[in-house]
Amino acid sequence: MSHPFDTLQQEQLRHADSLKWTTHPADILPLWIADMDFPPSEALLAALKARLDRGIGYYHAADPALRAQLQAVLAGRGMQDVPADGILFLPSVVPGLYAAVAALTQPGEDVLSVLPIYPPFHQAILEQGRHIQGVALREGPERWELDWEALEAAVTPRTRLLMLCHPHNPTGRVWTSEELGRLREFAVRHDLYVCSDELHADLIYAGSPAFESFAADPAVAGRTVTLIGPCKTYNVAGLSIGALVSHDPALAQRVRSVAGGLMGHPSALSVTSWQVALREGGEWLAETLAYLQANRDYVADFVAARLPGAQMHSPEATYLAWINLGPERKQAGEWLLREAKVALNAGPLFMPANQAPEWDSFVRLNFATSRSILTEALERVERALR
Repeated sequence: MSHPFDTLQQEQLRHADSLKWTTHPADILPLWIADMDFPPSEALLAALKARLDRGIGYYHAADPALRAQLQAVLAGRGMQDVPADGILFLPSVVPGLYAAVAALTQPGEDVLSVLPIYPPFHQAILEQGRHIQGVALREGPERWELDWEALEAAVTPRTRLLMLCHPHNPTGRVWTSEELGRLREFAVRHDLYVCSDELHADLIYAGSPAFESFAADPAVAGRTVTLIGPCKTYNVAGLSIGALVSHDPALAQRVRSVAGGLMGHPSALSVTSWQVALREGGEWLAETLAYLQANRDYVADFVAARLPGAQMHSPEATYLAWINLGPERKQAGEWLLREAKVALNAGPLFMPANQAPEWDSFVRLNFATSRSILTEALERVERALR
């Protein structure tokens, strides 16, 4: 039986308001920016239309109903007893990364993170005059792994902050309870603050490690700020909203207030979208996850069987595949754009400039699209490689 997402066609997706589909010429298939091609749930769209009927004047920017909903969500991830004033709203998660660096470190100090990483991580560090202590993940036989010896070696007397992406973008790793335990002990022993970006926490596939927030352990709850948002889970990136969370309201306020009025607030429609998604989006999310998991498995099988020299580890979460086209394939992202007419994110984007060449053969592929579009893109890559 066909799925409604199977009917998605390039013509309906390539509209003027889509950054993903209009950045490149019409002969390019875009599987780059982390934006699903799927329509949001009908309940969410209906709620947004109804919200317009109630006017769009000033609204409750610190919405108490949404805070209560988020407290329940966080408790399900192990973050029990988060106080209401420990949840502060942001216009999106990325400003939270910048605010954490600005509030918890001083210019010239060191910030620790694993690499590769979602680009705003290293941008938030370097653009604000801090030094990044980047530790490359180690490729294991089945998945990407943390390099514990390298993490220990990277800490300096100037290291103040550990920035964690959990689940990890771009590799799709879900850090296990054992890994989280070691990271928590590491943070306490080195007296580090922790900023944990948990934007993809709802996009976990069957058979993957169970998700647990970094701050679920009381040993680190008071030194951690957690960033969350609905945009990846419910495909509402254009309705910008996020939240900064801490068991310590003073720490949350310290991070949020560093930007003052420069940061701004979420919109009325974004608050409504998150409320409705949490209340009524469960069935849509379950169906979407099933479709994404089937796409993930299709990509993994295709890479293994039909892309000579390419390698990938199946992501445990997210709708992003981290693919190595082989050490001889230099500038892989640019090469695929030119030779295969497929737009993917180039590996060096996920690294500080001085380490970028090491990841030149990697690309990040977004498989949150219809199976037919995904198949055409992969077959273009296959033809180019062969």
